[in-house]
Amino acid sequence: MNIKKLVVEFATVFAVTLITAALVTFLWNLIGHGQSAVDWETSFRFATIFGVILTWVKSRNTKEK
Repeated sequence: MNIKKLVVEFATVFAVTLITAALVTFLWNLIGHGQSAVDWETSFRFATIFGVILTWVKSRNTKEK
């Protein structure tokens, strides 16, 4: 996998995870606590972790084939 594909893969996973985590924390706070707040720290943390790990796993799987 070249660097361009890795960056695109990371950006895609990062964006999807960020949006999903932000939506989940927003709904959790809205339903559970009655406040409409997004936990951005947690959302960015999950997006970074999943972006790095899933991109790394995909690049390893591509190298093995």
